[in-house]
Amino acid sequence: MTNVKKNTTRHGYKMGEYVVYPAHGVGQIVSIDEQEVAGFKLELFVISFEKDKMTLRVPTAKAATVGMRKLAENGLVAKALDTITGRARVKRTMWSRRAQEYEAKINSGDLIAIAEVVRDLHRSDAQPEQSYSERQLYEAALDRMAREVAAVNRLHEGEALKLIEAQLAKSPKRGKAAEAAADLDEEQEEVEAA
Repeated sequence: MTNVKKNTTRHGYKMGEYVVYPAHGVGQIVSIDEQEVAGFKLELFVISFEKDKMTLRVPTAKAATVGMRKLAENGLVAKALDTITGRARVKRTMWSRRAQEYEAKINSGDLIAIAEVVRDLHRSDAQPEQSYSERQLYEAALDRMAREVAAVNRLHEGEALKLIEAQLAKSPKRGKAAEAAADLDEEQEEVEAA
């Protein structure tokens, strides 16, 4: 296997640019290489995920099909921050099914879907503790969101986390009374729709 480095732009991506890879979050293209594997030349984006101490090689021709994308625009980041201030929408299904849905949203690479997971799994100090699996999913979603917000706004990850936590603090209070009122609202909407 030979490795020849190229310093160019491919498929709209360039070296040094931050991108989002759905299953891993925000990474930086450190090079665009050409490798020969089994007699075939393959052009690859070499993406470094600094925090995870991981390097990923993605064939340039497959970048779109695997869901790799550029960082979100400022407007989308603002919409995601708005999303987390909304009321949590927790389905009344079994936890295992909801956990799978949350995991799929986190790995979709869609910033709004990730923000929805952060919103739905966030617990204030006044609320009961999260289960271990809830906490793991919440932290994974929060980490993905913070990394992208930090990269877009050119902040440190800690500053992005503070920004997200400030937005979460603005969300409606969640407690038994708030949940009962929300359930009542949903029931009324269902009756009106019928």
